Amino acid sequence: MAVTTDIVASHARPRRVMRRLLAMGERDDRALVILMVACFLMFAAQWPWRARQAFETGVPLTDLIQTDLFGIIFFFPLVAYGLAAISHLIAKAVRGRGSFYGARLALFWALLAASPAIVLTGLVKGFIGPGPAHTLVSGVWFALFVWIWLSSLWEAETHA
Repeated sequence: MAVTTDIVASHARPRRVMRRLLAMGERDDRALVILMVACFLMFAAQWPWRARQAFETGVPLTDLIQTDLFGIIFFFPLVAYGLAAISHLIAKAVRGRGSFYGARLALFWALLAASPAIVLTGLVKGFIGPGPAHTLVSGVWFALFVWIWLSSLWEAETHA
């Protein structure tokens, strides 16, 4: 299936999509591409907010975006790999049968599958500003991300 179709399907049936992704075989290059696309979308989602900040404070936009570039594109993937490893070790402690690859794929896919909501979060923060609307949309993004991640991790650890 197309990635966009899988993203939409993950919102309702994340375990089915994860089962299909795992059936494709262990390919770390695929997992890395999924993570990097998710990171790029998270990076791009910050631009409306950064443009608003630049307008309000007079700080050059490039200065604000550089910090996001370093944090989201270069540093966050390292954190994601570590978080995926920790989640696998926790799952293994409670009798998970999966692999480190399955845990990585579950986390990385959850980040990508929840990316439409994070883009919406960035738009709300950029156009409306921080406040109740941004908090609500951020909460929806976080709940969606956790739902997809835990469901995918469950699938990766129980049907290995």
